[in-house]
Amino acid sequence: MYKTLKEVLEQAEKFNFTVGSFNMHNMEMLPAMIMAAKEMGSPIIIQTSAGTAKYIGYGVIASVCKYMADYEDVDVVLHLDHAAKFDDIRTAIEAGYSSVMFDGSALPFKENILRTRAVVEYAHKRGVSVEAELGTIGGTEEGVHVSAENMVYTDPKAAKIFVEATGIDALAVGVGTNHGQYKSKTELNFPLLKEINETIDTPLVIHGGTGVKEEDIHQCTNYGVRKFNVGTELLVGWTEAAQKMFGQTKVNASLRNNIVPCNDVVKDVIKRKIGIFLNL
Repeated sequence: MYKTLKEVLEQAEKFNFTVGSFNMHNMEMLPAMIMAAKEMGSPIIIQTSAGTAKYIGYGVIASVCKYMADYEDVDVVLHLDHAAKFDDIRTAIEAGYSSVMFDGSALPFKENILRTRAVVEYAHKRGVSVEAELGTIGGTEEGVHVSAENMVYTDPKAAKIFVEATGIDALAVGVGTNHGQYKSKTELNFPLLKEINETIDTPLVIHGGTGVKEEDIHQCTNYGVRKFNVGTELLVGWTEAAQKMFGQTKVNASLRNNIVPCNDVVKDVIKRKIGIFLNL
């Protein structure tokens, strides 16, 4: 079924698991991503940047997700990731996205609260879930770079004020992760993550999940992480397979012969990650 973020995270909280949230970078990836979840018997969160959604078409992505969720009997959430512009959020909601993230992490604290609250009021009236961010995640997201020196860890006391004032459904926290990290692994600040979880009841979100050691994921789950983002690993895997396939193919060969192996890489990565998230 086509679900909201709130619905799948409530299930994850009840049964103590984490839901994988996977970035699609092109339309070719999408069916393989949903089929991976079906084969693992797991819900899945498909997320896009505003840039990807504009490239493909918000409504096109939403229509395919809704169709496959129903036809394949898979719980699917379609989530707009790291949106800083209200126009992008409104467009996603009007097109049928079931979840959005307003990223006001670079704003002053009070402004972040006010603008996040406005998004929550708009989205909740339309049955759409909202994720927000407090603190910052390092690396590069949609061309915006945050250096390690400029990273801000999430303050638990501020997090409590923030979630109570905004009414968000999930909170992305800064605990040491980096967007785009895949050649090395980060050291998470587990004492901080534990303290945040003990301070607020809102489901927590890890961004930059490719850079997290897989053996650390279970600890994240035990400390309240219910949504775990994975994007770079899929992008790198798909692109490496594409370079190999297109580099050896004849120019008049069917495109699907080159694309299917790329999608298979994505499917395999997602199935492995879901297995860890479900503690299988």
